[in-house]
Amino acid sequence: MKKVSRGYVYFFGALGGLLFGYDTGVISGAILFIKADMALTAWQDGMVVSAILLGAIIGAAVISSLSDKFGRRKMVLLAAFIFALGAVLSAVAGNPAVLIISRIILGLAVGGASALVPLYLAEMAPAKSRGTLSTLNQLMITIGILSAYIVNLIFADSAYGWRIMLGFAAIPAVILFVGTLYLPESPRWLICKGDENEGAEILRALRSHGAEQEISDIKDACAKESGGYKELMEAWIRPALIIGIGLAMLQQFIGCNTVIYYAPTIFSAIGLGNSSAILSTVGIGVLNVLVTVLALFVMDKIDRKKMLIIGSAGMAVSLTVLGTMSRFIDSASADVHVMAYITLTAICVYIFFFALTWGPVMWIMIGEVFPLKVRGLGVGVSSVANWTANLLVALTFPFFLEKIGYSLFLVFAVIAVFSIIFVKFKVFETRRRSLEEIEAVLYNKAKKA
Repeated sequence: MKKVSRGYVYFFGALGGLLFGYDTGVISGAILFIKADMALTAWQDGMVVSAILLGAIIGAAVISSLSDKFGRRKMVLLAAFIFALGAVLSAVAGNPAVLIISRIILGLAVGGASALVPLYLAEMAPAKSRGTLSTLNQLMITIGILSAYIVNLIFADSAYGWRIMLGFAAIPAVILFVGTLYLPESPRWLICKGDENEGAEILRALRSHGAEQEISDIKDACAKESGGYKELMEAWIRPALIIGIGLAMLQQFIGCNTVIYYAPTIFSAIGLGNSSAILSTVGIGVLNVLVTVLALFVMDKIDRKKMLIIGSAGMAVSLTVLGTMSRFIDSASADVHVMAYITLTAICVYIFFFALTWGPVMWIMIGEVFPLKVRGLGVGVSSVANWTANLLVALTFPFFLEKIGYSLFLVFAVIAVFSIIFVKFKVFETRRRSLEEIEAVLYNKAKKA
């Protein structure tokens, strides 16, 4: 094993999250200039924005499942290469068709990274700090989104502004590729594939103590089952699949991306100018990052289930306020400034609870709950569910917004309440348990049933 520090392993292990965040966030500003430059139709506009989501669904399914066969590290290298390729192709696209294809290619890497990063971090981190270290993924995502907003502001008046915005992602992609060349492979994957010596060496380098017991537990877990779609559907693994898919889809159906990406639209609707509305997005991006930093410090101190339930309750209240505000926005007697302050406060409260709980915890738990032999496949299926729900919400939100207005947020509030019920009855606790102990929980529950 090449000698690398633990900090290096966790930083580059999470760096794919930054590209995930940047490439999904940058289009919100770039599309304003692409529409003017390429004279996009409404259909082409929607395709340019949503093409990355289509690619992400495919990437999450294919790249993550390949990680069980070829290893986590090789797939991260592949994703980094696709990130760079997609960014460059997007930046030089000469027509809408090429741009849409480029965004689909980029989406392959986004989807792959969304599955690979939590998977790799979960397998590298010790049980006592796995939540904190896995939260680095969400922190990188929020930093990536904020970076996209800032780059959009900087290059908004440039002659080739949108091309620079989209192409800028190639720089961190190259850094990720080079950095990953020196990353160790997941010791769990190596041991399970029969390379016990190298896997044990990596694990000993990452642990201050307890490595030998962990190695023994991994070997026992590897001997239990072989991985594939058939095994993923077995009765004893099914609770993990329900958790993975359920959390992944609920994260989107609670409305996280609609609140974040449509914040400028909401502010414009209550009477703020376009410049103030766009600038507010940067402020929301900063809040998102700061609260995720806070999540790093509390993630391994509070149970996952408790955090999800608290987050759902907080988001339900803020979404109810947002939905109720629609009754006053169009009123002639409404005070624009009062509406703006109440709306801004509700959005900030929503972002606080989401960034502290559902934002990081969902990605942490899908990397934890699946048994080793089907972990890559299980995380991939959960990520596909997340991106499919993301695409569904993105495509339907404008339609429902036009039909029922901002009362739509009341629907999201109801879903947030339902998520509390789901977490209470379908999710089991994973904090401070090793991945092998979590696997044993699944196995023992099935034996008792």
